[in-house]
Amino acid sequence: MATQASFKGPVNTVFAAAAIGVGVSLAIVAVALFTRGHAAFNTTSQGPLSWGLPIVTYDYFLLASTGLAFVASLALAFGVRDFYPIARRCVWLALATAAAAVVALTLELGHPLRAFWAIPLSFQYLSPLFWKPFFIAAYGVLLLVVFNRMTRPGWDYAANRGLGVALFVAAVAVALNAGAVFGMMAMRPFWYGPLIPVYFLAESFLSGVAFAMLVTYLAYGLDPKAMPDKARALLTGAMPGIFAAALAVVIAMVGSRAVTGLWSNAEGLQAFDWMVGSPLFHLELWVGLVLPLVLMLRPGSRNQPSMQLAAAVLVLVALFIGRYEFVIGGQVVPLFKGSWVPGFVRYTPSLTEWMLLLLALSVAFAVYAFGEKRFDLSATPGEKR
Repeated sequence: MATQASFKGPVNTVFAAAAIGVGVSLAIVAVALFTRGHAAFNTTSQGPLSWGLPIVTYDYFLLASTGLAFVASLALAFGVRDFYPIARRCVWLALATAAAAVVALTLELGHPLRAFWAIPLSFQYLSPLFWKPFFIAAYGVLLLVVFNRMTRPGWDYAANRGLGVALFVAAVAVALNAGAVFGMMAMRPFWYGPLIPVYFLAESFLSGVAFAMLVTYLAYGLDPKAMPDKARALLTGAMPGIFAAALAVVIAMVGSRAVTGLWSNAEGLQAFDWMVGSPLFHLELWVGLVLPLVLMLRPGSRNQPSMQLAAAVLVLVALFIGRYEFVIGGQVVPLFKGSWVPGFVRYTPSLTEWMLLLLALSVAFAVYAFGEKRFDLSATPGEKR
């Protein structure tokens, strides 16, 4: 029986591919930003569309990070022993995806360093955006502290339960705050609503489960036989059921939002016609969410590694499509009546924006693969390595 992750094969390949991706995409983005500035993005601060693919990328990886923290918290905060074998890996990957989110936002902002003084001195404490950097900073520090503690000899989950609870609370605060940024925008009916933060929370947990399943297989060379017994028991036991439950909740929320939006004739909700009329929406819903749910519910496929991997990848792609539809969809209806826009606002990401997405993705997997090579992310309490 294997007792630690195999560093050959997929992990080394992932690290090499991610390193190349970072180098190439960073060079293209840097040249574009230094020569053209923010004009390299097909967005404008004066509207009609201010937030584009970089913000989609930022939110996607931020929610993936908090979702991974939720999965780790099942062991860290709630003491569910089944999740001990993947807790350390989830915390490290939460750091990796958080780094990807920060990279995407930093390069999207024209002057990112201004945030260090402009946000605290603005005193706009009624705005969710005012609190967001503070929540993210606290969350990032807690991730570092937890991971540092977990790599020390003698780590014990029960003795550090308070730290796990603090991480869980911070992750919830970040996810809810990310949703509140959109949910409190009454002038954008597609975004506005008290349940949007809960919607973000559900999608965050789903992405965390999908990422955890994917990287666990990557860590062991896509070979279940190379896994420790406890990790393999988790992937054939509790994990598929949790995955299916999270999928069912998100599908219900996506469907209810779409049906309610299509039914209403309120000004601004025409964005739902734009969303449902897009082939991407049906790809997201039927292929990226419903199909994985069926795979996780069928007894003949839920425990098959190939089906679990396929489901995880499909869900991660679907959640990115959903995040794109959400961020862009809230802006496709002109904000002011009489705007000289023929129908919906049209937006196509520029090459620089696509390269920024590749950069964030490469950063996430480069940091993850480095952690697999540098640390024993498979360690569980009581095991001698």
